[in-house]
Amino acid sequence: MNDLFSAAPKKLVFSVTQLNREVRELLECNYGTILLEGEISNFSRPASGHFYFSLKDARAQIRCAMFKGNNRYLRVQPKNGMQVQLRGRLSLYEARGEFQFIAEHLEEAGEGQLQRQFEKTKQQLQEKGLFADKHKKPIPGFPTRIGIVTSPTGAAIHDVISVLKRRFPGASVIIYPTPVQGDAAISEISRMIRLAAKRKECDVLLLIRGGGSLEDLWAFNEVSVAEAIYACPLPVVSGVGHEIDFTIADMVADKRAPTPSAAAELVSPDAEMLLQRVETLTRRLLRVIPDQFEQINNRTRVLEARLKTQHPERKLVQQAQICDELEMRLQRGLKRLMAMKNNQFEQNRQRLFRSQPGDKIERMQSQLEKNAQQLQYLQKKKLDNLQSCLQVLVRGLDNVSPLSTLQRGYAVVTEYSSGHVVRDALAVKEGEKVVAQLAKGQLVCTVDSRED
Repeated sequence: MNDLFSAAPKKLVFSVTQLNREVRELLECNYGTILLEGEISNFSRPASGHFYFSLKDARAQIRCAMFKGNNRYLRVQPKNGMQVQLRGRLSLYEARGEFQFIAEHLEEAGEGQLQRQFEKTKQQLQEKGLFADKHKKPIPGFPTRIGIVTSPTGAAIHDVISVLKRRFPGASVIIYPTPVQGDAAISEISRMIRLAAKRKECDVLLLIRGGGSLEDLWAFNEVSVAEAIYACPLPVVSGVGHEIDFTIADMVADKRAPTPSAAAELVSPDAEMLLQRVETLTRRLLRVIPDQFEQINNRTRVLEARLKTQHPERKLVQQAQICDELEMRLQRGLKRLMAMKNNQFEQNRQRLFRSQPGDKIERMQSQLEKNAQQLQYLQKKKLDNLQSCLQVLVRGLDNVSPLSTLQRGYAVVTEYSSGHVVRDALAVKEGEKVVAQLAKGQLVCTVDSRED
């Protein structure tokens, strides 16, 4: 029996530190960056600014850490009970041998929660009657001024202006600029709708935005935006996203269009068709006038024949003379009428072409380019300032870093068993082991003697 044990191969014996280090390296190398979803519990934020919490589901949980450098720019404040999605990596806290997840990014979990919030808001507003058809206002057939609430730099505004210019160039366009995505968009969209309602300078109001995810379009699902649309005395046409996108704003608006371009088509008559209609009526009028003139001549000839059959002859001559005078007056009246109609038609045609907004659009495009250049200059100036601040902070961090002290030949001494920093020689006993942390590596030393 003893021979069997002596013949067995020698086993590899790990220290706890070695085992924890190899397990940590194994986890970090084999898994890389992953996404993790669950509910936050045991959340804490010590003075260091780091986040420590557990992420759990119905059957399990895992310890998580999110360091200050990653959590300072979060848009949401984590709290217990919040359902979140994390992006980060698996690791092991070697000092305690705890399996943990190092989070690099945190956000509320998925569109499922947004969809639940959408349905909740929809139910609340429907109960208040904001979607009722009796509150819908008719869209004017020939609006002279069209207001647009949207981002002045987005693709949607260019599509809408292009459609309006092509279909109905006689209408003027008033843009109420606002961001259409993010937290700031909610208050700005509501404010611009109320501003358009207060000014009453347009006949119809378009609320437009290009396509995007449910989160991108969320500003148009907010109660404040819906209430602003409902209270607006102007007819509001909503053209948000693509055909498959449907927002609370679409339900409250007086008319919903599947796309921004469709919203522009909805409020603008086709100028080309109107011109064709005018030309058709003009041709019909030119055909009808000669027919009426011929009927009058025929009637005149009939009357002349009847006059010739009457006596005395003097009366007949008088009536014939009166008839001739009436005929000449009729001809002159018809000519004046035709001249007046032709003049009115020419004036309307010239007025229609003078109303084209081409010059105004060019001025606005020029102003837009100037604004874009100024924005680029301010962005560059802001970035330069931030880079200068970052360099100052980096130099300050280097000055107080303990690594600089270690580089000059100093060492940090900790107890071998507990890892506590040794600040007093009398705190350790002779024969005990201590660890001296150097700038490169560390030394495990045995205390032979102590001196005050």
